[in-house]
Amino acid sequence: MQNKIYDLAVIGGGAAGIMAAGRAAELGRSVVLIDKNKQLGVKILITGKGRCNITNAEEKPKVMLEKYGKNGRFLYSAFANFSNMDVISFFENLGLATKIERGQRVFPESDDARDVVRALKQYLRDKDVDIMLNSGVKTVLSTKKEEGGRTIDTMILHSGQEIKAEQYIWATGGKSYPQTGSTGDANAWLKKIGHRIVEQKPALTPIVLKEKWLKELAGLSLKNVAISIWNNKKITEIFGEALFTHNGLSGPIILDLSNYVNLNEEQVVKIDFKPALDHNKLDLRIRKDFEEQKSKQFKNSLNMLLPKKLIPIMIQLSEIEPEKKVSEISKVERKRLLKLLKEMEFSVAGLIGYEKAIVTAGGVHLKDIDPKSMKSKLVDNLYFAGEMIDIDGPTGGYNLQVAWSTGYLAGELLG
Repeated sequence: MQNKIYDLAVIGGGAAGIMAAGRAAELGRSVVLIDKNKQLGVKILITGKGRCNITNAEEKPKVMLEKYGKNGRFLYSAFANFSNMDVISFFENLGLATKIERGQRVFPESDDARDVVRALKQYLRDKDVDIMLNSGVKTVLSTKKEEGGRTIDTMILHSGQEIKAEQYIWATGGKSYPQTGSTGDANAWLKKIGHRIVEQKPALTPIVLKEKWLKELAGLSLKNVAISIWNNKKITEIFGEALFTHNGLSGPIILDLSNYVNLNEEQVVKIDFKPALDHNKLDLRIRKDFEEQKSKQFKNSLNMLLPKKLIPIMIQLSEIEPEKKVSEISKVERKRLLKLLKEMEFSVAGLIGYEKAIVTAGGVHLKDIDPKSMKSKLVDNLYFAGEMIDIDGPTGGYNLQVAWSTGYLAGELLG
C-alpha cells in the first residue's frame, strides 16, 4: 500500500464514502478508503436511534425530490442513477433484510444499525477496497506530476504517510455529531482551491425555547399534534409527534421544523393540541365536558382533554382559579383555555447545535459541482458526495438517500 498508486482515494468512511469506494472498485478501479475514525460507518451506527433509517420507500421520484426543497433538482441525475428502490435492492442483495414502517421509513429487519455497517464492510471486502483507519488527512498537494502516463496527486496524512491517487472523492460529511469525526475540516482547503462554501448550520436539531417553566414538562410526549413556526405570519406547520425537553422541544416534527428557524428574527412556536377539531368544534367539546363536570373544580376537569403532566401548566397559563367550580367559569375564561389548546405559544431561543443535529445544512455550493457526475467544476480530478454538499432533507431516510445516491454516482467517476 505504501508505494501503490491508486485510481481513486476516497476520504471519509461514512455512508457516502463507503458507497463511492465500493462502486468504484466494483467497476474495476483500485481504491483506498481513508477515515479518521477507528472504524467505518460511525455515524451510521447512531442514525435512527441505533436502528438506521436506511432510506424512504416513497414510490414517486418527483415527490422524493420535492422533499429537498429548491435544491432537490440537483439530485435528479443521482436519484435516476441510484434510486431509493435501488438502495433497498442493494442491501437486500447484500443479505440485509429490510422493512417499511410508518411514513415509508425503511429499516433493517433486525432493527440494528450494526447490521447495515456489517453489510457495507463486506461489500468493501468483496470489491478489494483498501481501508485505512485512524488516518486523518493533513493536506493534498496541488502540484501534479506524470507517473507512468497518469497525472497523480499526493495526499499527506497526519501520520506523515503519503497516498498517491489519480482521482479523489471527498465525503467527509458536515459538522453534525462532531464526536463521529464530522468537523468540517475540509472547508478551509476547499475554499483555498476556489470552491464556494455555503454557510453551514445545524439541521434537524431540537429547538430551544425561552420559557423557564418548560423543565416541568420534560419528558412529556405529544402525539397527533400540529406544531407551527411563526414570525409575523405562519412560516410552516407539521403534524405528528413531539417531545418536551428540559429547555425546549424535540421529536420527529420538531427536527423537521428546525430547518425553518431563523436566528436573525423573532420567531415563535405554536402547538395545536387538538388539530382534528377547529375552534368551534373544540369549543363545543369543552362546553360539553364542562356541562358534564359542572360541580367539579377546574383543576379536576381537564383529564379528558390533556395529559396529566400538562394540566398544571395549562391552568397556570389560562389564569383560571384552580379551585373555581367549572359551572362558574366565564365565557372569556373558556375562550382563553380554547386559545391555549389550539395555539399555545413559545418563544424560540435557538437550536441545540451540531452535537445533536442529525445533518448539516450548507456546504459545497451546488453550482461548483456537476450534478451528472458529482465532479468538481474547478478541479479536474475531484468529486464530492454526501453531507458536505449543500443539500439536506427532512427526517425519514431522505438524508441517507442523498449519501447513497451521490456516493454511488461519484464512484462511477464519470466525466
